[in-house]
Amino acid sequence: MTDIQKGSGRRNMLKGAAVAAGAMTAPMISRAQTVSMRFQSTWPAKDIFHEYANDFASKVNNMASGRLKIEVLPSGSVVPAFQLLDAVNKGTLDGGHGVLAYHYGKSSALALWGSGPAFGMDPNMVLSWHQYGGGKQLLEEIYKSLNIDVASYVYGPMPTQPLGWFKKPIAKVADLKGLKYRTVGLAVDIFTELGVAVNPLPGGEIVPALDRGLIDAAEFNNASSDRILGFPDVVKNCMLQSFHQSGEQFEILFNKGKLDALPAELKSIIEYSVQASSAEMSWKAIDRNSKDYADMKKQGIKFYKTPDSILKAQLDAWDKVVEKKSAENPYFKKVMESQRAFAARAGQWQNDYMVDFKMAYNRYFAKPAAPAKKA
Repeated sequence: MTDIQKGSGRRNMLKGAAVAAGAMTAPMISRAQTVSMRFQSTWPAKDIFHEYANDFASKVNNMASGRLKIEVLPSGSVVPAFQLLDAVNKGTLDGGHGVLAYHYGKSSALALWGSGPAFGMDPNMVLSWHQYGGGKQLLEEIYKSLNIDVASYVYGPMPTQPLGWFKKPIAKVADLKGLKYRTVGLAVDIFTELGVAVNPLPGGEIVPALDRGLIDAAEFNNASSDRILGFPDVVKNCMLQSFHQSGEQFEILFNKGKLDALPAELKSIIEYSVQASSAEMSWKAIDRNSKDYADMKKQGIKFYKTPDSILKAQLDAWDKVVEKKSAENPYFKKVMESQRAFAARAGQWQNDYMVDFKMAYNRYFAKPAAPAKKA
C-alpha cells in the first residue's frame, strides 16, 4: 500500500468515526427532554403585570430552545395571590411572579422591598441596593430563617404609585380618617397610623369591592393596571404621588429544588432573562403608563397631586411604624440599616448629579399662564 493510499485510508476512518459520533450525539440533542415548569402570577390575566410575567417566561422559553418551558397561570388558578410563596416553597407550583409585600404576613421585613419612602431612593436605586448593597443576601437570610426554600429574583423597578382612587379629592390629612381603604404591605401600617380603616385585598378583588361600596377608596399601582382593572369605571378621582410604595419591585420565585436540578446553562438563561425582563419592563411601563394616563384624562378622569401636607404626614407615620417594627423584628432593623447606609451614599450622588428634568419639560410643554382678566 502506498503512502497516499494509507493517508486516504486514515482520512476515511476519521471521517467515518466523526459521522458515527455525530449519529450518536445529534439524536440525543433532538430528543432532549423538555423540563416544564408551572408558574402562577399574583395578577389577573388582563393586568399588565401578568403580561410582564409572560414576558419573562417567553424570554426563558425562547433562549432555552425547547429544553425548558415555563407556563404562567393568572392569579387564583392554583392558589390565591397571597398564598403564592407557600405554594412555591411546597412545590405545589414550580415558581411564580409577584411582589415581596404580599409576603408581609410571614415577616414584616419582607415588605421593605417596596413599602415606604426607602430613605428617598427611587425604585431603580432600591433595586441597586438589592443587587449591590446587601439586599439580596438579607432576603436569602430572611427566607432561610422562615424555613422557606425558594430562589428569589428581585427585578423590575416600578414607577411611584398613586395615593389612590377616591370618590372626592383628598385635600388634607383629616379627609383620610375613617375611610375604608385598600392597600398592602407596610402601607397598611402607614395608613392605619393616619386613621384609615385598611383592607389588604389582592388586585383582582379591588374594583368589585369599590363598586359594591365595601371600600371607599383604594390604590393598586399604575395607570395601565388601574385602567385595565376598571378603576375609572367606578371612581373618577385619582390622587397622584405618595410615599407609601414609592420604590417597589417585582419578584420572580422558583422552587429551590426544581431550580437546582437544572443544568448550569439553563440557570444562566434564567438569570439573564431576569435582567433583560427588568429593562424591558421599565421601558414598556413608560410607554404604556403614559398612554393610559393620557387616555384616562381624555375620558374625564380627574387627577390631582397629593398635597404636601399629606406626604409629610405619611413620612411622620412611617417613622413611627419603623421604630415599632424594628423593635419587634431584628430582620426589619437589619434591612432598614442596610437601606439607610446605601441611600445615604447613592442618594447624595443622585441628588447632586441629576439635573431637574421638570425644568426642561416645562420649557417645551407647560402651558403659558393665562393673562389676568380685566376688571
